[in-house]
Amino acid sequence: MSTVHQPDPKDRPARLTIGVVGAGRVGPALAASLQLAGHRPVAVSGVSDASRRRAAQLLPDVPIVPPAEVLGRADLVLLTVPDDALPGLVEGLAETGAVRPGQLLVHTSGRYGSKVLDPVLRVGGLPLALHPAMTFTGTPVDVQRLAGCSFGVTAPEELRLAAEALVIEMGGEPEWIAEENRPLYHAALALGANHLVTLVAQSMELLRTAGVEAPDRMLGPLLGAALDNALRSGDSALTGPVARGDAGTVAAHVTELRKHAPQTVAGYLAMARATADRALAHGLLKPELAEDLLGVLADGTDGTNGIEGDAR
Repeated sequence: MSTVHQPDPKDRPARLTIGVVGAGRVGPALAASLQLAGHRPVAVSGVSDASRRRAAQLLPDVPIVPPAEVLGRADLVLLTVPDDALPGLVEGLAETGAVRPGQLLVHTSGRYGSKVLDPVLRVGGLPLALHPAMTFTGTPVDVQRLAGCSFGVTAPEELRLAAEALVIEMGGEPEWIAEENRPLYHAALALGANHLVTLVAQSMELLRTAGVEAPDRMLGPLLGAALDNALRSGDSALTGPVARGDAGTVAAHVTELRKHAPQTVAGYLAMARATADRALAHGLLKPELAEDLLGVLADGTDGTNGIEGDAR
């Protein structure tokens, strides 16, 4: 049974015509989700062939038109462009008179709150920041993944209920983020999700080098359990040679990485140092074992005589 809170009918937005400016991986999926809730996509803008293909797949029969025409047709416009392009797009739309009074302008950037939409607010637009905390593939599976997905929501107080209602209609869970906290919020998500992809990809490459034929099958259960344990127990879920203080094992790791994948050493050492600090702070790493371990992490040796320690 879904635990998503359903809004009071009086707080639900009226059925809206939906436009998308920027047919990347996010915009068409959100528009398709809103369509399932009864809203009507009417226009989308996209330049690249990939964007047009995504729009055609997720929003069939919705015309592809220039951005200004999207705003001319839609009650609610999703501005789903890269973070660095968003301020310039907003300024341009406001200066050219494309924004209508009472029109909802929704951006999906994690970095920005609603202040980046001040130019449209000054010409009568209604600004909302709705950031789905999800990775997108640009395929129909994204619409399904929005069910239960948290959204970072920032909006003027008078628009808060409307913003949260739109998220709930997409099957998401609204999480209110203060304007000044948006960069920190986004950094936290990038640290967890984006860096996770890099770590997993590196791990699979190393397993292939070690002769493992199906690294994805090997890692799937392990990483699934590690993620579940971390979400349930936080730092108490730490395991492995760093948390145990196995300096010799860590030194052996560093030696092998320098030999087979030197590009991974800096990341391994940085993450191991962070793990050691957290393990110490939470009483998992014994202080008497920490000195040799930290020596290894400082220079990749056994911390005493520059010779690789024995794996334990």
